[in-house]
Order: sequence, then structure tokens, then C-alpha cells
Amino acid sequence: MPAIDHSGDLALLVAAARAAAPIACAYGAPKVWDKPDGGGPVCEADLAVDAMLRERLGAARPGYGWLSEETADAPERLGAERIFIIDPIDGTRAYLEGSRDWAHSLAIAERGRITAACVLLPRRELLYTATLGGGAMLNGAPIRASTETDPARATLLGPRLAMSPEHWTGGEVPPVRRAFRSALAWRLCLLAEARFDAMLTIRPTWEWDIAAGSLILTEAGGTATDRRGAMLSFNKPHPQSDGVLAGGALHKVLLARLDAAPDSPDPSAA
Repeated sequence: MPAIDHSGDLALLVAAARAAAPIACAYGAPKVWDKPDGGGPVCEADLAVDAMLRERLGAARPGYGWLSEETADAPERLGAERIFIIDPIDGTRAYLEGSRDWAHSLAIAERGRITAACVLLPRRELLYTATLGGGAMLNGAPIRASTETDPARATLLGPRLAMSPEHWTGGEVPPVRRAFRSALAWRLCLLAEARFDAMLTIRPTWEWDIAAGSLILTEAGGTATDRRGAMLSFNKPHPQSDGVLAGGALHKVLLARLDAAPDSPDPSAA
């Protein structure tokens, strides 16, 4: 059976992400407020980018559903065969701090699987792209995930919480170095280009944070699951995964050491 061509959807996402960049970059000191229930900050740039993307992408693919961090969820998306999954600005805290470590993260899912994805970091001039079965690219060049299997030689992206002994079998934390990047989408992309070896997030994780990056990583030869090893699926009624464990060859090594027993902590935990 011939592979389905998702290049048209990818081109649409890339063009939309590039159109979003000047909107986000134009704000010097955007108005900021906190989301309810410890959901973190949101600013007027988030909403401006979200509105533009929804209008542009919806006009191009009116039959696709919509799931975005900055749009009120609606049950109609559950009946859509294909759906946009969007984080207008992934890494809003970094954006507000004037850091370059934020991204536009755009993906399309079909029947629970991501089929096209792009992650654009405008301030770093980095564009990661992938289509299902078509490989992963960084600025047009192919990328591959890490082949490292020894935790002692590896670096894991994650918050301090991920390295707490209670999350590892017998309380034995693997001897990995730990690093951190604000945007979850970028963390997954950094794994895809083998800049780091693995990523772990213990807390419940929203689909828009991981949709695009998960395809880019898997198309680069890596693996992305929830923290218990279940494959990720998208456009669920409650659009969260039970954390994320991702990486190249190190994924299966760390999965064997993770303790799946503890319940997920407060979603607001870093």
C-alpha cells in the first residue's frame, strides 16, 4: 500500500508558523495574567497568535477539528477525522523573560496519530519538521536521535522532580546528567537531533505540548511514550498524557528503571 502524502499539510503548518513569528516577536511588553488553577501565565501575544492560526488554518482545512492551549475546548473536535493540535507559544515563561527558548508548535492528528508537525523557534532560526513516514528535518536537513544506551554517558532533559528517587525502582536514580529547557516541544526536537539522549516529565502533560515534537522525534528514530510506557495518542476526550518518557536508544533503558506505581503529582509542578 503506497504511503500517504502529508506534504501538503506540512507546508500549510510551516507557512502558518512562519506567519506567527512576526506577531509574537512584535510584542515588547505584552499584558500578562495567570490562568486558573495554577495553569501558568498567558499573555496577549499567546492569544493573538492563536487567533491568527485558527483563522488561517481553519480556512485552509475547514473540515479539520481544533485543539489549542489558548482556545476553549469544544466536544466537536472528537468527531473530526483530522484535527489541528496547536501551542501558539510553547514556553510562555521563557518568552516573557526575553529568552530565545520558545516555539510555535503545530501538528495535525488523524485518528489519534500525528501525521504532520512543525516546531519553529523564531529567535533561534530553527525549524523542525516531520511527516508520518517521511523522516524528520532541521532547517531542511535530516536528523537522527541518539544511539547512546549508557546512562552514565547520557544527558536527560527534565525538571528536578523527574530525578526524585520516588520515581525510580528501589529509589535508585540513574546516573544521568540533567539539563532543562523551557519548551516541551523543543525538548523533544533536541532529542530528535541527538543534542540530548532522553527526556522525562512526570506530571500530566497536555497534548499541545507534545504533539508536534513527538512525531519529529519518532521520525528521527526515537521513541515517545507516557511515563508508564504506553504509546501516545491524541485527540482524547481529556487531552493529556500521563507524563512523557522520550529518547533515542536510552528510552527502553530508562523505562525499565522507572517506578510506575506513584500517582502523578500536582499538574502545576515543574
